[in-house]
Amino acid sequence: MKIIACIKYSLDVSEIRVNKDTTELSLAGVPKAVGNIDGNVLEAAVAFGEAYGGSVHGLSYGPSQAKEAFREALAMGLEDVTLVVGQEDEPFNPSVTAFVLAEAIKKIGDVDLVICGEVSDDGFTYQVPPRLAERLDLPQVSYARSIVLDGERLIVERDLGEGAQKISSPLPALITVTEETNTPRRPTLMEAMQAKQKPVHIWDLKNDLGLDDEILEDKEHLERIDTEGVIVSRKQIKLENMESRELAEKLIEMLKQDQVIEGKSS
Repeated sequence: MKIIACIKYSLDVSEIRVNKDTTELSLAGVPKAVGNIDGNVLEAAVAFGEAYGGSVHGLSYGPSQAKEAFREALAMGLEDVTLVVGQEDEPFNPSVTAFVLAEAIKKIGDVDLVICGEVSDDGFTYQVPPRLAERLDLPQVSYARSIVLDGERLIVERDLGEGAQKISSPLPALITVTEETNTPRRPTLMEAMQAKQKPVHIWDLKNDLGLDDEILEDKEHLERIDTEGVIVSRKQIKLENMESRELAEKLIEMLKQDQVIEGKSS
């Protein structure tokens, strides 16, 4: 069995600042790394491979500098990572990303299971997995809580918030996970050392996948019109000159009024 974990070199959203006067996002100097949700993707892929056998490979579409960010992913249990390099300043349109990833997976060949994050940390479009599944003509099961192999079919329990749904899907298939699906493992020092010996394959869009600018431009079905940051003002209420019990009761009452916690306000 061959398993592909799709991971993304993302902006560290905790470092993005908003200009209070213009509400524009300040992206200059914001560091990038493998996204938080991709840890859940890697854990799901590696755990599935350990449970049922097979090889687990990472796949990413991004700038060339992403190469150095994959060491921890390799330490978590991937055999290798393939990085398809796009233009360094390209915003990575989700329709183009899905198309490129699909072409790469076709070239890798004989893939049984593709695992993606439900949404990327920075793009937050929710579009790449379904577009990728469509490109590959694969069934997609989203919001996976658990993934079990039963013979030649997957049994996936989906998290629906208020409940759960159990789905049976044939292989090959594409599964998406959330940050609540699992807890990513922390590689040991030995695994981190061994990861340095694992390969990161660099693929060029044109030379390796036969994709030129004209082909990619034809796949750009979305256009970003504007981006606006949201500024949240804090209440900055200070509670003081009260005994501990009175202070706690006052705080609880305020949280109830703001519906942060449930309960009837007095």
